[in-house]
Amino acid sequence: MTTQQHTPVDHKTLEQLCINTIRTLAMDGVQKANSGHPGTAMALAPLTYLLWTRHMRHNPHNPQWLNRDRFILSPGHASMLIYSMLYLTGYDLSLDDLKNFRQWGSKTPGHPEYHHTAGIETTTGPLGQGVGNGVGMAIAQRYQAARFNQPDQTILDHYIYAIVSDGDLMEGVASEAASMAGTLKLGKLIYFYDDNHITIEGDTAIAFRENVGQRFESYGWHVQHISDINDLEKLNQTILNAQAETERPSLVVMRTHIGYGSPNKQDTAGAHGSPLGEKEVLLTKQNLGWVSEEPFYVPQEALNYFRQSVERGAEQEQAWQKEYDAYAAAYPELAAQWQRELKGELPADWEEHIPTFSPSETMGSRIASEKTLNAIAPYLPNLLGGSADLAPSTNTYMKGRGDFGPEESGSNLHFGIREHAMGSLLNGMALYGGLIPFGATFLIFSDYMRPPIRLASLMNLHTIYVFTHDSIGVGEDGPTHQPIEQLAILRAIPGVTLIRPGDANESAEAWRVAIKHHGPVVLVFSRQNLPTFDRSQVASASNVARGGYVLLDTAEHPQLILIATGSELSLAVSAAKQLQEEGIATRVVSLPSWELFDAQSAEYKESVLPASITARIAIEAGIPLGWERYIGAKGDTVTLDHFGASAPAKTLFEKFGFTVENVIEKAKRLV
Repeated sequence: MTTQQHTPVDHKTLEQLCINTIRTLAMDGVQKANSGHPGTAMALAPLTYLLWTRHMRHNPHNPQWLNRDRFILSPGHASMLIYSMLYLTGYDLSLDDLKNFRQWGSKTPGHPEYHHTAGIETTTGPLGQGVGNGVGMAIAQRYQAARFNQPDQTILDHYIYAIVSDGDLMEGVASEAASMAGTLKLGKLIYFYDDNHITIEGDTAIAFRENVGQRFESYGWHVQHISDINDLEKLNQTILNAQAETERPSLVVMRTHIGYGSPNKQDTAGAHGSPLGEKEVLLTKQNLGWVSEEPFYVPQEALNYFRQSVERGAEQEQAWQKEYDAYAAAYPELAAQWQRELKGELPADWEEHIPTFSPSETMGSRIASEKTLNAIAPYLPNLLGGSADLAPSTNTYMKGRGDFGPEESGSNLHFGIREHAMGSLLNGMALYGGLIPFGATFLIFSDYMRPPIRLASLMNLHTIYVFTHDSIGVGEDGPTHQPIEQLAILRAIPGVTLIRPGDANESAEAWRVAIKHHGPVVLVFSRQNLPTFDRSQVASASNVARGGYVLLDTAEHPQLILIATGSELSLAVSAAKQLQEEGIATRVVSLPSWELFDAQSAEYKESVLPASITARIAIEAGIPLGWERYIGAKGDTVTLDHFGASAPAKTLFEKFGFTVENVIEKAKRLV
């Protein structure tokens, strides 16, 4: 580390030295990588200096301290800002890591990544997602505080800070999330709007002229304005004011100057998404009165001041730990429960309450899901979630668990018609720790949620998505509401586990898997009624955990394999029985989860889908993409390569070939 001792004349000089240290590190990191976004980091240095040294409760040597303040950099392209702060305040990030910005194997990737760099609370980069993540964290904090804080003992009491940009606030997900935060009165939420008037294409006025402050006031936020982010005392007062506001989330609208200090690129798009250039970096350092032309130069007195965060953070955590120890002594059961949930441990007996359904029961898998959810919810108090205004249709309301609203902190969330924000909020809740969040809507509207689902997978979060109305079985609502390609789209996301159960008992088992699984899980349920298989005649539904299994063999040595998921599983069974009568020995394989099945041993997969049986038909009311891996070159499908139509579900299945007769015809051609 390159440092040199200087003696500032006063505290203000030291503060300016610290702020310019952040700016020069940001410039140098981007310049060395020859890639990145220096301007926003340069502009926001006064804010992060102030937050991280005067206001944020954080322990650099224990980034997971439970009562820490959370900090989110929603415009993740400005990542050199947070990397500089992490290094300067003493986290596990070195100056060499900053020099290795955006390089292979570094701790400083182009956009902040959760689990990759100590101190990063969430993966950001896709604009708007951090806005929603913070709202989710604030929901989680209130929910957990209501459960564990006691009148005489408060163990959860902190803020969620976030920087949000013009780009963030242009994205629709930010509007959805901010509207919900205002509705819920999430007073622990403090956002700072970087109003720099610049995007990649130029001045924001070419596309963005609204009054952001008034917009947030209409959402129910407490809004303040500061005309110059470099006025530390005024900026400090806005932070204090925001902290004092407990009934509303807060937004501080800050007028900033992108590329601050750059003689030729300040307030231009040229400072946004590319290095300043070696000559401009040097000119900027001279303009700022910087003490050295050497890249990555860190004055020792500035570093010493920043590193006071280590001792201060340790003291803050020690004081909290003393309070927590007293809490644990007074409320040992609550403390033990919280610790178990934080570790991801489940109650010993919760699985005993998963229902088993009788073959006499015919129901949509969404109904079986509802019965299962309400059977297990009383035993999983850290399970919370809701629907995007569709709880009566997705059947996801947890009875007796109360609502989460402006004045109450129950387990049922009402996300409103905000699918995109729902996904982003779920990620924030999962990131907070100790919770199992779920969100529900129709499968067709999963399209609105794909960005946060992808990020949940990238972060390996335990989020559950309940998608109902899963096919042309939606019927009369027509092609706008009938998912065709969505199963394939969701299966294409690395790390997502999708389960499409074929009857009531598979639906119950799907919930078992979802609760126990590590990583995001998509549960896909039908609207239309399905028969419940007589499990004395076919294999146990517990095999859902293996992703696929032999449901039925009509003879000892099958000639043909029918592979199906969801509502089409009963069609496969009916066709197999008819084929047996016509002398064709048939195996029916239920394959509710490709991902779980693919994770099984080669021996198990061979036992289910023997390579020697090449006559195979996949049956699923969606596009055929991906099924080739299971049916091989000689197989066939009963699938859809077109959109649906508006008609009763039974008519649609018949018109589009989901009939026993069509399956038999294809089977005979193969055999």
